[in-house]
Amino acid sequence: MTQRDRPASVAKRKPSTSSVPTASPPLGNSYHTGTANRNLNQIGMTQVENYQLVEQLAQQLILFSTKMATAESCTGGLVAKLLTDRAGSSAWFERGLVTYTNEAKSELLGVTGDVFERHGAVSEACVRAMAEGLLRRAPVDWTLSVSGIAGPGGGSPEKPVGTVWFGWAGRGRPTTTLCRVFPGDREAIREAAA
Repeated sequence: MTQRDRPASVAKRKPSTSSVPTASPPLGNSYHTGTANRNLNQIGMTQVENYQLVEQLAQQLILFSTKMATAESCTGGLVAKLLTDRAGSSAWFERGLVTYTNEAKSELLGVTGDVFERHGAVSEACVRAMAEGLLRRAPVDWTLSVSGIAGPGGGSPEKPVGTVWFGWAGRGRPTTTLCRVFPGDREAIREAAA
């Protein structure tokens, strides 16, 4: 079974303490590429759950002497903020880029115009290109990318407001992607996505 075929309940499991994360971070009520969207019964993770997830991630990255970086769009740096709230994060967090425009995604991450034309900035193809582009450019072992529609405008029937795509890339590992549709206003969507 591949990562994208796993049910959402598998995506919610906490990372093992015996290996570096190999798939998308656990993000709750989610669906992976190729599966149908589901109604959500909660918004994001609690502050305690965020802290626990960051702590687990930090421990794994330190254990294996690895570092990570982030490329964010709709979250505007909120993921990097959560990661660097932990004291000593410079031991495992190398950089965070806010690539809000398509131009920034192209210039800083190497996302091609073809991706934007064929799929849009809020798509599996875009977050995959963002994560892989950052991995090629930064001296890190893992990258996380985020792109979404926080609203209040910009949504469509295919990509409603609240749609957020995540990409997780690692050196020598296949890139995984994950999509969530968060309810709420702009602030709630951005905070839930982070």
